[in-house]
Amino acid sequence: MAAAESDRDPPSALCSEFLNFSAKDTASRWLSAANLQQEVYRHLAVYVPRILCLGPSGGSSSREDHREEQREEQREELACQLLLLAPLEWLLLGEEPAAGLAQLQENNQPSPLCGHVFKVGEPTYSCRECAADPTCVLCMQCFLGSVHKEHRYRMTTSGGGGFCDCGDAEAWKKGPYCQKHTPTDNNRDTEEDPVAQLPADMVARGYSIFSIILKYAVDLLTWEQEDQLPAGLEPLERGDTYYCMLFNDEVHTYEQVIYTLQKAVNCSQKEAVSFATTVDRDGRKSVRYGDFQFCEQAKSVIVRNTSRQSKPLRVQVMHSSVVAHQCFALKALSWLGQIIQYSDGLRRILCQVGLQKGPEGENSSLVDQLMLNDSKMWKGARNIYHQLLMNSLLMDLKYKKIFAIQFAKNYRRLQTDFMEDDHERVVSVTSLSVQLFTVPTMARMLMVEENLMTTIIRTFVDHLRHRDLQGRFQFDRYTAQQAFKFGRVQSLIGDLKYVLISRPSEWSDQLRLKFLEGLDAFLELLKCMQGMDPVVRQVGQHIEMEPEWEAAFTLQMKLTHIISMIQEWCSADEHVLIEAYRKCLSALSHCHSGLPDGEQPISLSLAGHCVETFRYQVSQDKVSIHLPVCRLLAGLHVLLSRTEVASRFPEQLPLGELSPPILIELPLRCLVLCAQVHAGMWRRNGFSLINQIYYYHNVKCRVEMFDKDIIMLQAGASMMDPNHFLMIVLSRFELFHIFSSADVRKRYREANKDVVQQNNTLIEEMLHLIIMVVGERYVAGVGQVEPFDEVRREIIHQLSIRPMAHSELVKALPENGNKETGLERVIDSVASFKKPGVTGRGLYELRPEWNKYFNLYFHHYSRADQSKAEEAQRKLRRQNGEDTALPPPPPPPLCPLFGSLVNLLQCDVLLAVEGAVLQWAVEPSGGGWTESMLQRVLHLVGMALLEEKQQLESSSGDEDVTYNYTCKITRPGEAPSTSGSVLALLESLQNAPHLEVHKDMITWILKMVANIKTMRERTSSTSIITTSPGQGPEETVRDKDKAERKRKAEMARLRREKIMAQMSEMQKHFINENKELFQQSLEELEASTSAAAENSPPSLVPTCLSQVCVGPRRVGGAERRQLVTCILCQEEQEVRGHGRAMVLAAFVQRSTVLSKNRHRNLPDPERHDPLFMHPDLSLGIHTASCGHIMHATCWQRYFEAVQLKEQRRQQRLRGHTSYDVENGEFLCPLCECLSNTVIPLLPHTVSPDHSVHQPSLDTWLKTTNQQIAALHSAHRKQSDGAAEGAESTVPEGFRVDVTPQNPFSSSISEMITTFSMSTYKVGLKVNPNEQDHRVPVLSWSTCAYTIQSIERLLMDEEKPLFGSLPCRQNDCLSSLTRFSSACWTAAPLKTVHTHFIRLFAALVPDSQVENTPCILDIDMFHLLVYTVLSYSSVHSLDQSGQSVVDSAHLHLLHLVTVAHLVQILLTSTTEEVCMDQDSGGSEEEELTCRLYNTLRKHLGSVLPEVSSGWQLWHCVKAGVLPFLRAAALFFHYLNSTAPHADLLVAGPGQWEALCSYLSLPSNLLQLHQSQYTLLEPLIYRWCCHPGVRQTLHGGRVIVRFPRESNRLIELPEDYSVLINQASSFTCPRSGGDKSRAPTLCLVCGSMLCSQSYCCQTEVDGEDVGACTAHTFTCGAGLGLFLRVRESQVLFVAGKTKGCFYPPPYLDDYGETDQGLKRGNPLHLCLERYKKIERLWRQHGVAEVIGHAQEANQTLVAIDWQHL
Repeated sequence: MAAAESDRDPPSALCSEFLNFSAKDTASRWLSAANLQQEVYRHLAVYVPRILCLGPSGGSSSREDHREEQREEQREELACQLLLLAPLEWLLLGEEPAAGLAQLQENNQPSPLCGHVFKVGEPTYSCRECAADPTCVLCMQCFLGSVHKEHRYRMTTSGGGGFCDCGDAEAWKKGPYCQKHTPTDNNRDTEEDPVAQLPADMVARGYSIFSIILKYAVDLLTWEQEDQLPAGLEPLERGDTYYCMLFNDEVHTYEQVIYTLQKAVNCSQKEAVSFATTVDRDGRKSVRYGDFQFCEQAKSVIVRNTSRQSKPLRVQVMHSSVVAHQCFALKALSWLGQIIQYSDGLRRILCQVGLQKGPEGENSSLVDQLMLNDSKMWKGARNIYHQLLMNSLLMDLKYKKIFAIQFAKNYRRLQTDFMEDDHERVVSVTSLSVQLFTVPTMARMLMVEENLMTTIIRTFVDHLRHRDLQGRFQFDRYTAQQAFKFGRVQSLIGDLKYVLISRPSEWSDQLRLKFLEGLDAFLELLKCMQGMDPVVRQVGQHIEMEPEWEAAFTLQMKLTHIISMIQEWCSADEHVLIEAYRKCLSALSHCHSGLPDGEQPISLSLAGHCVETFRYQVSQDKVSIHLPVCRLLAGLHVLLSRTEVASRFPEQLPLGELSPPILIELPLRCLVLCAQVHAGMWRRNGFSLINQIYYYHNVKCRVEMFDKDIIMLQAGASMMDPNHFLMIVLSRFELFHIFSSADVRKRYREANKDVVQQNNTLIEEMLHLIIMVVGERYVAGVGQVEPFDEVRREIIHQLSIRPMAHSELVKALPENGNKETGLERVIDSVASFKKPGVTGRGLYELRPEWNKYFNLYFHHYSRADQSKAEEAQRKLRRQNGEDTALPPPPPPPLCPLFGSLVNLLQCDVLLAVEGAVLQWAVEPSGGGWTESMLQRVLHLVGMALLEEKQQLESSSGDEDVTYNYTCKITRPGEAPSTSGSVLALLESLQNAPHLEVHKDMITWILKMVANIKTMRERTSSTSIITTSPGQGPEETVRDKDKAERKRKAEMARLRREKIMAQMSEMQKHFINENKELFQQSLEELEASTSAAAENSPPSLVPTCLSQVCVGPRRVGGAERRQLVTCILCQEEQEVRGHGRAMVLAAFVQRSTVLSKNRHRNLPDPERHDPLFMHPDLSLGIHTASCGHIMHATCWQRYFEAVQLKEQRRQQRLRGHTSYDVENGEFLCPLCECLSNTVIPLLPHTVSPDHSVHQPSLDTWLKTTNQQIAALHSAHRKQSDGAAEGAESTVPEGFRVDVTPQNPFSSSISEMITTFSMSTYKVGLKVNPNEQDHRVPVLSWSTCAYTIQSIERLLMDEEKPLFGSLPCRQNDCLSSLTRFSSACWTAAPLKTVHTHFIRLFAALVPDSQVENTPCILDIDMFHLLVYTVLSYSSVHSLDQSGQSVVDSAHLHLLHLVTVAHLVQILLTSTTEEVCMDQDSGGSEEEELTCRLYNTLRKHLGSVLPEVSSGWQLWHCVKAGVLPFLRAAALFFHYLNSTAPHADLLVAGPGQWEALCSYLSLPSNLLQLHQSQYTLLEPLIYRWCCHPGVRQTLHGGRVIVRFPRESNRLIELPEDYSVLINQASSFTCPRSGGDKSRAPTLCLVCGSMLCSQSYCCQTEVDGEDVGACTAHTFTCGAGLGLFLRVRESQVLFVAGKTKGCFYPPPYLDDYGETDQGLKRGNPLHLCLERYKKIERLWRQHGVAEVIGHAQEANQTLVAIDWQHL
């Protein structure tokens, strides 16, 4: 770098020159210059290289470098502003810039357009009722001030780059302005030129400055040479300083770039990551600075390393002056963008300068040069000039038009550049099409003037070059490269969609002409698609290679909306429609002429009819699913009917040219193909065909595929003789031979079972097709319906399957081009909404009155849907006590053009088919027919009867009804098949035993026939008969039915009873044989139940003893035997101290849930002393258990097996498991709950010995002090080896040298050590070390912390203290507390004694113990637990036989309680309230005041004076309650004392019950009062601790009591507020860049930049993402986050575990929207948020993650640590 240094000016010289520079003088010098451009260029040539790019810009690794780089950037910014931009501003404005710009802004009348350009991730809003199309969006500010926030709106996050459409009247049907942008009345006329508002001299200067600067910027951004500069900009002296510049591409991954850079410029991983991030963000970055040789060498390494698989990364070695000028060019463009914001006049001047044609003529303006060089520029440059185009040209309506014309002129070239370029569309200039083409007037102008529609389509067709010999598209294998290219081409379809999205209401002749021209081009495109990807049935062997099909379907999906829109446009103008119909028809005949249809003609005859057709078999010849030309014609045919053009101008239509057999041919083949695939005839063609059939019916494609094929068949059938139509259908289905043979029954003689089965399926499919052709009338134009009815019918049939959520319904309905389905208009009329609970989602249920519209053969049902719906509907009818027939619903009338369709139902061929099927059903021999076939025939018969009935009802008596189906079904069959008539066959089937299911349907049909007969008789005799003769027989039929049903039910009941009797008989038999076995277990059972009765908690048995859980008067529970069963070996065992160890699976974790100080650093594990817990509880250890018990030996075997499995798994290199075996984790063998240790079960504490004399506090303190002194001297002896001075008085029976006997068996002791080690390991994050003196402390600590957290939970949920815990928590606390009381036995005695001495010294100061903490720095409950539990070890040395443990516990409780009272009073903040609470004051208040004044006496003026005793007492009572509750829980579990009855319910009387349970006076201050003389010196010494003053003076954080429970942060009610916060959040590391995945910590409210390289930090030598790093400081490794852009809750535990959880935000339909895909407005659901909060506070997050990862293996593979 030495070479680089010497080139720089000495900084001092440069600075002095900068300081003496005057922008004003420079500007005035320029003003008088003859050639302004030369002057400006000369200035730039001198200064730009001296200010910008002065050396290496490294990927900073250390924080220092990072700061240095920021300072450097600030210096550059400042110098640019002062030396380069300020003179330009002076020159433009002619005065001080700040004043001049303010003046401009004041005079400017702002545009009503908002024009706010969206940042990545910013929320955008679109109104679904008022937006002209889905691309019309508002920014948050405009949205909140608009009328649309009351409408149905859609909220999304922007991908960046678009802008707000507020103020654009064309974008909104109503409400185009928000409050801020509403134009005022006194607005000038919009036509007026804003330039006229500016002073003339400024206008002239503006033109010259803007043209110079814009030209300068354009030249440099499109500059290609690497070490020369444009004329006039050459630097005065050229150093040998170069940059090695790396450019972005979309081919190489981050990893490749990072690896290459580390090798090329040998930087650290951190620096390489920083380089790569910048390259990705800005599009280029210099990676090396130095002389030419030095940079060239780096370039060659990069090129060599990245050119193996693909083209190499683009690298250039550029002279530093070129880079400097390019940097300034970008700054200059940004400056232009800022200046024009001040004045519309200046904006227009810039537009004129930019679009002015140069001397070269076509495409020579500056804007053209930028556009046409777009793909050569880097990302950062593109972004800046696109931003400028948006701020200037697109905000000025006049120039927007001119720009749009230029854009359309160059459209083909721009798109071709984009195809070659590899950047995303967002950063390509082609993405501006959305700003231009979506404006309807603009789109139509471009269509007329620049023939835009044709241009787009032709460009599109040209780019799809792969064709077969017939000129159809033929796509190669769909590789990634293909997909990428294809994706590029599809953006053209997007542009076409924008042009067509709003159809014109007014047509000019020009527009008609150009649209039809565009339609011609479009038909050319469709012709290339007609018949693409043809398939031929594989016979014999399976297809070798799956053919390519995805590309064709992708194309079809993309074009679906375009085809629909073109039909919309055609329907808007009759002339256009007729022309379009003609063109489409000729295109179709052109396609047909290309078909090899010269096959031999054949003639078919059936049922006395004859038809000519040709031989073609789908199962042998080529067939294709893609028929877009046919389908477009079908769509236009329906429009002829809908707009009634067909009936008004028949002479203009080429209806004579239509040949119906040709129209139906191709769609029919397609439908036959589907039927054959269903019948399993195409199995050997592999998955590609199955996928094609799936998409053909799928909701995304069916509108322009399957639906149109049905319509085409309807159109053909309505123009043909129905018998001919059906014969062709039979022929194409390859079923003709079956129905035309002399005797239909002969078909059973076919030997091959498969063929019979295939034919059965084909007959079913064919009948289904006929049902659809006649019955599907819910398309406006086929039937007399509205689009509303169509949507309603879809919804009815979806909800007939099951109740559905809103999103499921939306998915099941086709969207139009505006992403609307029409669901909302309809849904409330047919369904009722059920709100969701805390889980699940809101569901719509069909209202019962719509059930009668259910059609079993609804054409959009898949097979699975159909059977589900049938099941559901039959079930419903049974529940309502109706018969289970599902007759066809009454159909809507047909439109005239399709009117003759009904004749299909009564034509001879169909009757022959129906007769044949019924005949097979009557004589069911062999597999010749199926029930589905019969069901379809019955449905067809029903449809025919409904038609006849409707015609009879609508005809007025005189005219003759031509439709007489009932007559035809009574005629017997024709000669060859001498079967009975259809009606006769039905009657004979009515009681056939094998057709029980269809009985109701047949009954319904016969009833209909009878009704129609009566109607006909009535009309023929025209005499009105009041009684209906049809009633009689029908009634009897129904009664018979009822009786029959009753009989069956009775039979079934008897059968059930018989079976039950048999079973119980067998059971008795078994018991008798195995008598002795059962005897034993019964006795045990009786014994255990009686034992349970004796030991039932005394609260249920009235006792005169009041329950006390601590002290000499406590009631024990040791008599109870504890019998438990091991879940692994099922053996039962009693819990005993010397028995085999039993253990409870448990999970120990660090926790900050109760923390009052999240900023405290985690303790250093080696030096941290956990003996005193600070009251801010900043880090605790929590233990939870699932409550399942095992033998210790069983558990050890199980865990060894788990470890072994894990070793094998690692050898096989499988993915992670959901638990970390190395850290001792395993899943509970029964419930699979995450566990990492086991708690040994210990017996109850022995009952107190009431005979022993219990010492008073005074005596006990003396004794204890003597014992401590004895221990001190014993410890000294051990260390010094000799006695020192005289023995102090040792109390009687206290032997220091005794080793107490261990009360537990070795297996239990081993388990005690196991659990101790777990808490030690987890709590301190260290390796196990049994000798460490901190081991017992951590075991006590987890006991205290767990009790505290459970007490908080119970308090906040307002549950009673006892009796409301689930048994797993109860068992856990009970075993945990007993374990803690015994864990001292596993530690060296001396350690525990030392702990007790230090703990006791905090209460009773001891001169020999140093640095005891001050009273404000100790959590009293922890102190209580530690002293009580460690006292046992001291007491174990007392051989006097006097058991004084209980009184010791009570005295300790008293001492700690007093200390806590003092603590509360010291930290209390009482505001004076003038509430004259009974002026006398009770005893409590008086004593509280007395104690408070004592404290004031000791501490002087630190404490404020408080006169209201009531307030102090109130404060004390509230503050001490949590402590008392926790103490009650602790002693309850320690001593197994049943709780007081009042504590089992929530409500009044708690305080007194608590105090008596703890054997405390209910006026706690009596503790202080009664032992005044003893306690006074203690209190004095507590107060004199220097820490107390320091804390109270504000030296440290004061924790107030009662501690507020922690809650998760408050979330806003409306989700968009969060999105907005997140979009304004910038990544803290990569200077002001928007974060890609902003993530909110729900615990502390920090916003983090997740999932990005920039914010990774190192934790324990491993790179982790921002969220993981945050969990270690905020949640001790556990985190709850909300990923704002995904609307997803993220749970993280440690580095390897995490899962996603449903967010607490729901839309109005009770659904979450993870990923914000639907965009419905979201609102906070408090219950769900509470649920997440409860999970966190119960420490259940780790368990949820464990279960989630077990259930879903993909979660395990995610790298959670990088989030």
